[in-house]
Amino acid sequence: MRLQPDEDQRALRDGVRELLARRFGPRELREAVERPGHLDRGLWRELGAAGFFALCLPESEGGVGLGLPEAVLAFEEAGRALLPGPLVATHLAAGRVPGAAEGHAVVTGPLGGLVEWLGEADVVRGDTAGAVPLRSVDPLTPLHRLPAAGAPDLVAVLLTAAEQLGSAGRTCELAVQHARTREQFGRPVGAFQAVQHLCADMLVRTRTARAAVHAAAVTAGPADVHAARLLADEAAVRGARDCLQVHGGMGFTWESEVHLHLKRAWIRTRRAGPATESEELMAAALLEKED
Repeated sequence: MRLQPDEDQRALRDGVRELLARRFGPRELREAVERPGHLDRGLWRELGAAGFFALCLPESEGGVGLGLPEAVLAFEEAGRALLPGPLVATHLAAGRVPGAAEGHAVVTGPLGGLVEWLGEADVVRGDTAGAVPLRSVDPLTPLHRLPAAGAPDLVAVLLTAAEQLGSAGRTCELAVQHARTREQFGRPVGAFQAVQHLCADMLVRTRTARAAVHAAAVTAGPADVHAARLLADEAAVRGARDCLQVHGGMGFTWESEVHLHLKRAWIRTRRAGPATESEELMAAALLEKED
């Protein structure tokens, strides 16, 4: 990937989107919301069979043999679809935990002082001693809180940023769709300048974050990854908030997916630890270049 996906990478992205549209569309999303804490094992195994968890695993070890750029594209689609489950932890466990790559095992572990889907996991990697249940704002992400947060894995930070990017892109689409079809005072709400500005800002933040995330997937440098994380977090959280503004009160209803994107985005911002840690790492990298 040279910041723009090539033909093969676009085919991979489209394939993941088609799979998720078929297996986790609006109806399945609503069913998942109505059954909080329940993970669809059939879908998990289907993701494994499609190579979702084994994208970066060498072919000699039974994986797909691709790289971090391809994984980022796949996780961007997962974020767009609000796919539930400890996706990042299971991906990182492929080749290390039997069954993780194939989707036969659900793997979780600490990320930013939180543990997702602890009750559904077959394997828990890392120290989760003292983990206590936490009331999650997102019905699709059951949480446990740890007494202390460890340093996040750099790949986990980047894949989470990719999920945030997918969510930002989706909320931008939803805002534009609603602005075109919803009428107020005899005109589409998108005809009003305030709504146009909201949609334009969402698009700019999303495209800026996409450039940063895709660049970080190529370089894998710590400063690049944390810069991508900050931009993707902003695009996802502010994008979901602006999308709610475009939708008005109906965006807060359970029938709408908009509020789910906001709640998931809030949780993802915790996976890499406090934002100040990413900001300090970037500042240190910039000062080092000046010296």
